[in-house]
Amino acid sequence: MMPIDPHADMGRRAWMSCPNCHDARDCATCQASRTCGQHWRYLLSNTGSRLHLQCPNCTHMWVHETGFGATRS
Repeated sequence: MMPIDPHADMGRRAWMSCPNCHDARDCATCQASRTCGQHWRYLLSNTGSRLHLQCPNCTHMWVHETGFGATRS
């Protein structure tokens, strides 16, 4: 398991499903698309509509394309 990114800040969070551990799979709050106090992700940075995220549970890092704002071609 890799460490949490040193630039990770709890003040910058996102609520996306972790593609690695799927820890929010059985959470009623997450399934209702509401802000959950347990299943948030570190929002490390963003470039246009692309979010760079890290799961605090399993430390997996990934990029998520939101499709909003400036998109990639």
